[in-house]
Amino acid sequence: MTAPLYALGRFCARHHYATIAAWVIVAAVLVVAGQRSEGQTNDNLTLPGTGSTIATELLEDNLPAEAYGSNPLTIVAGEGKSLAEPENREAIAATVKRLEALPEVSGLVSPLSPEGKTLNSRDGRTAYVPVYLNVSPGELSEDEAQAVLDTAEPAEAAGLEASIGSYVGSQLSQPSTELSEVVGLGAAVIVLLFSFGTATAMGLPIISAILGLASSLSILRLLEGAIQVPSIAATLATMLGLGVGIDYALFIVTRHKRQLAEGIELRESIARAVATAGGAVAFAGFTVVVALCSLAIAGINLVSTLGFTAAIAVVTSVCAALTLLPALLGALGSRINSLAVGWGKGGQSPDEQSHGWRRWATRIADHPRRFALIAVAALLVLAIPILDLELGQNDVGAMPTSTTSRQSYDAISEGFGPGVNGPLLIAAELEEAAEAKTVLPKLGGAIGENPDVLAVTEPKLDKTGTVAVFSAVSKSAPSDEATVQLVENLRDETIPGALRGSGATAYVGGQTAGYIDLAAKISEKLPQMIAIVIALSFLILLLAFRALLVPVKAALMNLLSIAASYGVLTAVFQWGWGASLIGLDGAIPIVSFVPLMMFAILFGLSMDYEVFLLTGISERYAVHGDARRAVVEGLGRIGRVIASAATIMFLVFASFVLNGNPTVKEFGIGLAVAIAIDVAFVRCMLVPAVMVMVGERLWWLPGWLDRILPRFSVEGEDFFERRDAEVARQT
Repeated sequence: MTAPLYALGRFCARHHYATIAAWVIVAAVLVVAGQRSEGQTNDNLTLPGTGSTIATELLEDNLPAEAYGSNPLTIVAGEGKSLAEPENREAIAATVKRLEALPEVSGLVSPLSPEGKTLNSRDGRTAYVPVYLNVSPGELSEDEAQAVLDTAEPAEAAGLEASIGSYVGSQLSQPSTELSEVVGLGAAVIVLLFSFGTATAMGLPIISAILGLASSLSILRLLEGAIQVPSIAATLATMLGLGVGIDYALFIVTRHKRQLAEGIELRESIARAVATAGGAVAFAGFTVVVALCSLAIAGINLVSTLGFTAAIAVVTSVCAALTLLPALLGALGSRINSLAVGWGKGGQSPDEQSHGWRRWATRIADHPRRFALIAVAALLVLAIPILDLELGQNDVGAMPTSTTSRQSYDAISEGFGPGVNGPLLIAAELEEAAEAKTVLPKLGGAIGENPDVLAVTEPKLDKTGTVAVFSAVSKSAPSDEATVQLVENLRDETIPGALRGSGATAYVGGQTAGYIDLAAKISEKLPQMIAIVIALSFLILLLAFRALLVPVKAALMNLLSIAASYGVLTAVFQWGWGASLIGLDGAIPIVSFVPLMMFAILFGLSMDYEVFLLTGISERYAVHGDARRAVVEGLGRIGRVIASAATIMFLVFASFVLNGNPTVKEFGIGLAVAIAIDVAFVRCMLVPAVMVMVGERLWWLPGWLDRILPRFSVEGEDFFERRDAEVARQT
């Protein structure tokens, strides 16, 4: 890999303007094509074999108008007023008439009709119109969703407040990420200025990351027309694209600046930086991509697609770092050290002995057991809350109050109870139409007698009279554990008991049940996914460093690091510790796919820092064969760069706490804290301490394994040693 990367770096440095122009043109074409694309996101909860998916499929085939549930268009009168006032009733009637005229609306129930009496709150201030669409959540466009909400203009003109929930509201309540991106980039600029000491060098990783991110987001936009891309995919790709894009460029620019300070010619330095640090970048990026793509093994479409789309952002960032960045370095030339800001040494001094990281590494090497115990104790304490970790679902009640979905949620909760925000769809299939008169009343009555059920609607039958659907409303909010218990009780006891002796079958569906099934599926698959990712990472590190204990150590320490980050995630969101500081009203459920995605991302990113650290240590060990000295010199040389990269990653991830989406907040806090924990306690404390204690045995490899493993070097130092020796012989 070293020789091709060296040639690539030299080519891009030599033809820098052509390479930069190619990147700009490709990025511009992708951006324009993405903006013109008519694709849209799709939060597909299809889980083959689960009750929620079977219910949806049954209704899609027989009662398509009822398959996706209703979208409550909520209307609220001001304080001290009533919807019963003539002008308000006229406004509601006009709104209902406009709704009926929409081609997307397949049915509704007016709160002014006799059958809609229960759609009015007891205090007379709140009412809602259940709107059924012939468009699925994945096919609904933002314009169509806005058209549904716009039908309430007569109500708003009369001084009433209108909002809409369910999947129409979700389509209109996607918080913007621009503020997070600006804050993250601003923080990265400051760290890079401290790291490089010059404004010119600072700009290179920023430009590389932005062009790479623009390209990857446009690719995702184009993919929306071909595959089902979740709504959070672009935000997650932005977080990763900015973080790894800047980090990967940082490692390469740092190597280049050090080589220039050592007297290496400009283009030769760029080519060597791409071949060495770029080799580590390619290897680290490959590790992240493998971890993300391995999520497909779980067989959960939502999770698999999130992993795939996030991997696209990582691949694009690696490509930008290996091609665009060397071209920028070539165009900038010797001016890379211009516009000095006087902050830090900027990595220009080749003197490794005087750096503060060398002193820190020496302290660890002098007292390895003490530092190892401190790190392990801290990680275990942080991991304690993980014992209480429970996977839940998206909580609309935690969205910003400025969004229409939150406004509808609050109005319905206050007027009718929180369970109305997530009704359970009961889909029943009868052997023959005659059973409808006996089986359905018995089933509805049994469900209604459950102490956790607030209300049960009348069943609706298809044309054949053999498929029916009705709703059951929980007394608790959709995200509450009580609702989870209710769904399990209905499936395991109530429904089987009510249908015993008949040939009918019934399933609990709807969005609430879908998220419950998703959480159960992920809980089942999480241990398997952890084992798979660890096994893949073990093989990758074994091949890279040709040492048996190195990947074992890395796997165990990564598990400790991730457990600690899970613990913090549980304490902040599930327990509500400090929730108000990040814009939440209190504790919220941990969305089921967040820990699974976090594991793949963090295992990959932590392996990045592991690769860069171990590469530096193994290089020094190869020089003199002294394990303790190699740890001190390796950490002393690479520690500041890893700390700078981790600080950038932490700040980029943490900036997404500003996003109003609670799921994005969970990703932001979880990933930011995990990076901080991993670098502070694992990479820069526990890893070097354990390596000093184990010594030369860490690099042991059985002879039989040594013979069958392919040989390659991550940063390719052997390649340049042979190359320099050949040049010396020729001269």
